Amino acid sequence: MIEERRSRIAIDAMGGDHAPAAVVDGAVQAARVLPADILLVGQEDRIQRELETLKPVPANLSIHHASEVIGMGEPPATSVRRKRDSSICRMVELAKSGQADAIVSAGNTGAMVCAASLGLGLLPGIDRPGIAVVIPSLAGPTLVIDVGANVDSKPEHLAQYGVMGSVYMQHVLEKINPKVGLLNVGEEESKGTDFIRQAFKLLESSALNFIGNVEGRDIYTGRCDVIVCDGFVGNVVLKVSESMTFALTDLLRHELKRTLLNKLAAAMLIPAFRRMRSQMDYTEYGGAPLLGVRGACMIGHGSSSAKAVTNAIRAASSFVTHDVNQHIIAAAVGGQPPQERTA
Repeated sequence: MIEERRSRIAIDAMGGDHAPAAVVDGAVQAARVLPADILLVGQEDRIQRELETLKPVPANLSIHHASEVIGMGEPPATSVRRKRDSSICRMVELAKSGQADAIVSAGNTGAMVCAASLGLGLLPGIDRPGIAVVIPSLAGPTLVIDVGANVDSKPEHLAQYGVMGSVYMQHVLEKINPKVGLLNVGEEESKGTDFIRQAFKLLESSALNFIGNVEGRDIYTGRCDVIVCDGFVGNVVLKVSESMTFALTDLLRHELKRTLLNKLAAAMLIPAFRRMRSQMDYTEYGGAPLLGVRGACMIGHGSSSAKAVTNAIRAASSFVTHDVNQHIIAAAVGGQPPQERTA
């Protein structure tokens, strides 16, 4: 039985296209429903102005001032080094000092990865962190890792991604003995570059439930639960998935408005369309965990709404509750498959 415990979550109030308004709104909503203490990190005067419109402010929500902001387009390493009083850097310091159990940001992804990796360090047995994103498929959620933390990976890094993704899928998304696949241009073991073939051998010799190579089309069929790839390929997959969702929605909307008959049919199908949209909506999952660092780090989409922020905080709380990092260490160092989760 998982024992519910109160977590302390710091969130970058200045990060994202709609910050601080959407972030503060989402944090207030999360504070009202989650057993967690939430700390808004950022420019106090701007945060306070947003809170004035959201009263009453929950008692479990507070502010930690940070004077600087790392912009979405700023170079990660340089901005982290120069802006020590930025909301992202202050969040990492709170986590490092034990004042926060988890950190959440919808801001500059590269800066978040850089600050967390350098400030918190990596877990034993892990050489590179990976960003894991949940993508809806015909058979349920599929976890893709890495989608952008590292664009120049080694075969052993992909093997570690498989371990971390499998742990997260099992302990947070409750999939027992998740199937792990390696993204490639074909299913045969001989396919792909030398880099991919080496990664295949490492995954095959691991204790994971590795099913071999999978192709891009398998992402949405649900053939496996965890798909491993390097950050360059993973980021392309993520961006294509996002654009495809928007394109299909727009095309469908356009077609349904073409004739009166189509409009009448659309009216009857509205409930089905809403259910489908909910299943494809990234805001339902909120954020992507940065796996492999010493701490719980959740990275939100740059255009995160208040709803997405709330769910990212919820996901961060779940990460803490399920002690994901301890399970990753056990699997990475001990070479054992993820332990079966008990309800």
